[in-house]
Amino acid sequence: MAEEKRKTGIKKIKKQSDLCIIFQDSRGLYILDKPVQGVNPAIAVYANTLPQAWELAMLACWDYGARVKTHYDPTDDTPKSKEGTITIRVSNPFNEPRIHKNFPGGPAELEVYRQEVVKGIHDHWIDPAKGKWTYTYHERITNYNPSKDLRASNRGLLLEKGVNQLEMIINDLERDITSKGAQATTWMPTADPGLESNRPCLQRLWFRPLEDGKGGYILNLNTHWRSRDLVKAWFMNAYAMTEWQKEIAKRLEQRIKKPVKVGSYLDISDSLHIYGAYFKEYEEEFKKMRNPDMSKRVWTSDN
Repeated sequence: MAEEKRKTGIKKIKKQSDLCIIFQDSRGLYILDKPVQGVNPAIAVYANTLPQAWELAMLACWDYGARVKTHYDPTDDTPKSKEGTITIRVSNPFNEPRIHKNFPGGPAELEVYRQEVVKGIHDHWIDPAKGKWTYTYHERITNYNPSKDLRASNRGLLLEKGVNQLEMIINDLERDITSKGAQATTWMPTADPGLESNRPCLQRLWFRPLEDGKGGYILNLNTHWRSRDLVKAWFMNAYAMTEWQKEIAKRLEQRIKKPVKVGSYLDISDSLHIYGAYFKEYEEEFKKMRNPDMSKRVWTSDN
């Protein structure tokens, strides 16, 4: 076991055994299996806030991610990306400070993206026949309609009317608060596999309310992703998903007439990666993240 005490007085712990590596500091911890060539590392991150979780995931992937060439590499000599199968648990995603200053974009872009996901302000941009978007998460979740050919003039839709999966989740939990079927999916096996790109990264949402011991419930959310850009997508994705979590908790509370609070957020990615094309651009950011004192790198959400 190695221990390091920085000028901030925060103790940093790194443990290594035959089975796993554990890293812990004031932000939380991550654990992974020993790296093996040809095997994607399984990394688990535990933190109390979204910014803490993002930094620990970035460091874990940077230090231990498998090296992989991708079809997104702009040149043949672009460094191989780093990736892992990464699970991130944020114990309370609304703990402050809630916003990291250094995610790509700013507060205005973050708010637009929140509205894109939760309110559907960009659903009208979906028009694959004209080379526009093939999906938004809002449209796939609240108006799910499988297609046989997304590029057809009518998008090849198979149902007369799309399915609002969030409404069905609330109905399911109102009927049976213990239901384990409160989930929504984005994937269209009839259409998405045939696309070369622009396929949804988000695959599934799973909502789980548990008793709080006080007569109410705590609504936990798990999200499952097939592939994800850790540097430029994860933070905004997670922020928007937890806003959905908050909205569903509020609507469920109204339905069952009992308190429903937001619980933990669990984010599971089959491939969470840092593209090689980002290495030089973000080298300084990774150096900053070595310091667990985040006070200069975060904002509160009411800032």
